[in-house]
Amino acid sequence: MHAPEYDLLKKNLARGWNTWNVRSVMSHVLLPAGLALNLAIQEYASGAYLKEALIGRQGKDDEAIHPGLRSYDGSYTELQLTWRTIVLEVQSTTDGDDLLLLITPKANQLKPCTLVLETGFLWNRPGYFHHSPTAPGTITASFQSSSVTLFSSGTPVFIPHAATQSPYIAVSGHEPVAFSTGKKRTVAEAQQLLAARREALIAARAHAGELAEVYAATQTCLAWDTIYDPSEDRVISPVSRVWSVGSGGFVLFCWDNYFAGYIAALENRAIAYSNVIEITRTVTDDGFVPNYTNGSGLKSLDRSQPCVGSLMVRELYRKFREKWLLEMLFEALLRWNRWWHVHRRSGNLLAWGSTPFKPRLGNFWETTGVNETYGAALESGLDNSPMYDEIPFNKTTHLLELHDVGLNSLYVADCDALADIADVLGRTAESAELRARGGAYRAALADLWDDSFGVFLNRRTDTGEFSKRLSPTHFYPLLAKAASPVQAERIINEHFMNAVEFFGPHMLPSIARNDPRYPEQDYWRGRIWAPMNFLVYLGLRNYPLAESRTLLATRSMELLMHEWRAHGHVHENYGGDSGLGCDKPNSDRFYHWGALLGTIGLIEAGHYAPPEGAL
Repeated sequence: MHAPEYDLLKKNLARGWNTWNVRSVMSHVLLPAGLALNLAIQEYASGAYLKEALIGRQGKDDEAIHPGLRSYDGSYTELQLTWRTIVLEVQSTTDGDDLLLLITPKANQLKPCTLVLETGFLWNRPGYFHHSPTAPGTITASFQSSSVTLFSSGTPVFIPHAATQSPYIAVSGHEPVAFSTGKKRTVAEAQQLLAARREALIAARAHAGELAEVYAATQTCLAWDTIYDPSEDRVISPVSRVWSVGSGGFVLFCWDNYFAGYIAALENRAIAYSNVIEITRTVTDDGFVPNYTNGSGLKSLDRSQPCVGSLMVRELYRKFREKWLLEMLFEALLRWNRWWHVHRRSGNLLAWGSTPFKPRLGNFWETTGVNETYGAALESGLDNSPMYDEIPFNKTTHLLELHDVGLNSLYVADCDALADIADVLGRTAESAELRARGGAYRAALADLWDDSFGVFLNRRTDTGEFSKRLSPTHFYPLLAKAASPVQAERIINEHFMNAVEFFGPHMLPSIARNDPRYPEQDYWRGRIWAPMNFLVYLGLRNYPLAESRTLLATRSMELLMHEWRAHGHVHENYGGDSGLGCDKPNSDRFYHWGALLGTIGLIEAGHYAPPEGAL
């Protein structure tokens, strides 16, 4: 899986100043040198020292980061940090090859904090630092045949016990401070340049009109979650920095990162491509894209995750029209498509599964849930969904005893999308294979239609009984174009618009409101998840259901913007009744697929290439 176009894209992407360091959003790094300038804070009320800052940590003594506007390329960033009683606004910009940081105190302690700008070379990159005897308060970093000199406008502070093992500049935090490379800048100069950069960023998004704030929330979330991974010399967008720091430096989840690629396509082609390519490159020897891969070398070798890869890659082609992306990924996506058909087939339909394997690391997750119902539920992406609570697992076939409406619908959509890609590439035999296989599964989905209930239902494979436990996955047949127009109308009128089940001020709950497990509001047990809304929305576009489509787009944006405006949060999930993300500690506060809630509205308004029509 190689393309010279991607080699060039990777090289151009991983360069310049940006918040590349996964461990802190206040760490600015110059690539490819690995030169890091890390803002740390010494406070005096308790003597604590803060040297790493992440968005969304929830401990009572942890910092709180309210992320603000930023560009993907690091040419402008802003955030507000609250730690104990200290509040700082931190802004950055670039000026040619130079970095400029402005730290503006908004609240302080009795004795103002000290700002410590630590230096270092990350990832064992070569280089050294020295203080200039003729320019006190400056540090010069030398690497390869280059050098960078760091300056400060602040009042120097003698802090011999700073918790750093590298050269640093320490200044008082009682007043605004400008740190700069290349040449010394005054605070006034920094303020003027930053104001111009900020206005330019806002102006560049003016085309979004009344959705400019939604646009900013959607793009900003993914930009702050984008990091550099030195193990593969690549730029990627893990689901969140909090997840990544606890996973060896990064974690890539299957459907999450395909969605990240689509979100990034709003504004940044390179990051969009990087995400869909890098998650596809995690493909296992058996031919499937695993549930996850992390920086410790751990992969879920027993299971995959919802097959949305071809769907998202096709949309990137519709937007950017670059054939090399399809050529690079086609074989891997085809192997993955065939893998489902061979390893997850149960009769004439598919079932979620978990296949045993020999552990490689001795990690907890290499055995927990493997060849069990829990592992199959993890493959569904809906980890603790009540839909799988009482479903037996067949340890011989390694499959859940359930024909799942969501899985089979997504697989049909995968066949359709991959067949479209095959057509572009002139792969006529593979296109015919995919259309035949997709057609067969689409026809088999008809067996899951319950006319008395007006919806497609999951069916037990051990008893043949339908389960009337409903989730938004029961609307996915619209994505597969498996519902007739009459069936689509019934699904929407009798279930989507049914206030007892899914309709309400906050939509769509991950299990129907009348399900006995809905009140638990725990993860996939009733909470609202952006990827479900997104996939349902794409399905609605396949039918003349404009009213429902607009309703879902509006409700989704409202859900996103409430906590974005209040806290700068983009949540992993939201309460089905409250519409809040912060009401549960296990809802990550800056998880990039939450931005799909805004993406829906932006598609509806025409800011993406429309996800329909011929290639």
